[in-house]
Amino acid sequence: MTHPCLSCGACCASFRVDFSVHESQAQGGRVPAGLAEEVTDHTCRMRGTDWARPRCAALVGKVGEKAHCGIYEWRPSPCREFAAGSDACNRVRVRHGMQALDSGLL
Repeated sequence: MTHPCLSCGACCASFRVDFSVHESQAQGGRVPAGLAEEVTDHTCRMRGTDWARPRCAALVGKVGEKAHCGIYEWRPSPCREFAAGSDACNRVRVRHGMQALDSGLL
């Protein structure tokens, strides 16, 4: 069974993603330059996530069909900590027209 995150992308098109500047390449981290912008001296934000209808600049593909993170190995901590099948995951899946996940299957 293919992991549902490989076709979903709902989280990438639902939240503002803020993280420590120390996670950016410019500060020695792994989040690629150009995909995030510094919003304070301490905080970066993934491009595309600060809109009423967010879509992360790292999202590749169409939400709900074939979508994935283009920087999965280098994604920031909020993305690493977001759990597939969590309440937040299921809320945004439903908002984007998909079924909620049964967390027991993950």
